[in-house]
Amino acid sequence: MTADFTAAGYAALLAAFRARGYEVRGYGDADPTRRHLLLRHDLDMSIDAALPIAALEAEAGVKATYFVLLRTEMYNAQSAASARALSTIARHGHAIGLHLDASLYADEDAALEAAAAAECAMLERIVGRPVATISFHRPAPRLRGRPGGLAGRRHAYEPRFFAEMGYCSDSRGAWHHGHPLDHPAVAAGRALQLLTHPIWWLTGAGGTVQERLDRFAHGRYQLLRAELGRNCDAYDPSRPPLAPNGDYKRPSS
Repeated sequence: MTADFTAAGYAALLAAFRARGYEVRGYGDADPTRRHLLLRHDLDMSIDAALPIAALEAEAGVKATYFVLLRTEMYNAQSAASARALSTIARHGHAIGLHLDASLYADEDAALEAAAAAECAMLERIVGRPVATISFHRPAPRLRGRPGGLAGRRHAYEPRFFAEMGYCSDSRGAWHHGHPLDHPAVAAGRALQLLTHPIWWLTGAGGTVQERLDRFAHGRYQLLRAELGRNCDAYDPSRPPLAPNGDYKRPSS
């Protein structure tokens, strides 16, 4: 994990693109031949982690698209807290898109179309606004560069966004294929789709990928204990938690 994977580092990255003449655009008006920057955020693990980044982008005067999972064990997009977070992101002027896990559906176009339409409709009910764009969660090779839209919407792996312009991602918490400013598309003055995951850029976070995810898991554990206490009088979240192996200490005989 490099030192620039912080909120300040992300702000510096946006400033560096501006210094190179890049203009942030959306999926509806980005031109692959021009210095246009598409800001994409896939919310794989947390919606709350996106809030500092969304605020930072708003302060910088740029708009991004935040893609939300509906079928995941990591968070509940329909919870009251998630709805508030998504509303805050939208109020900053950002777009909300669907992050579709295609692996949960049959591997055929008709099934994918139906799933995308159903999930987009559900997400639109949650956020109270149209969902115009879809991204795939950990896409199979056949979905990368898939031509045409999906369920009447654009998707982030269309050739226009994935082949005709540059593409760079911070997957697994690092620039595994080179820093975005060193991308050949940037050197040539062409557009770039920049995919980041806010979980890696949390304000005040530091250390390795493992340490960041352990910190995130600990926070979720504390939240779960608090919710258990709020919803069940028999549970006392003020008591010491379980041992690391999940067992209570047995009294000696």
